[in-house]
Amino acid sequence: QVQLVESGGGLVQAGGSLTLSCAASGTFIGITTMGWYRQTPDRQRELVATITRGGNTKYKDSVDGRFTISRDNAKNTVSLQMNSLKPEETGRYYCNANVRPSMEVFAYNTYWGQGIEVTVSS
Repeated sequence: QVQLVESGGGLVQAGGSLTLSCAASGTFIGITTMGWYRQTPDRQRELVATITRGGNTKYKDSVDGRFTISRDNAKNTVSLQMNSLKPEETGRYYCNANVRPSMEVFAYNTYWGQGIEVTVSS
């Protein structure tokens, strides 16, 4: 029904920047909240940033002021600009989207991308 494809990860030195992008494709009526979550070994997936269709944003406290989430509703994309990256922010980042599949379904289903690796070296 819906596929989320992430891009933009990689290796960066501490203090550097990366921008992650995610594109949603498939058949659906609309997407409400989109976001990015980080998962590392031996830890549960953590919210990094979310953005509603109307542009309201939420950030993990430790990234607030350094990361910026944005979206293009016409293109069904969401991006996360990450500045001043820290080694502890290394991990696999997953795109998330809450999608209404059709006019007949009054519900939003959650979808996840495959994840993309971010490595921040000391």
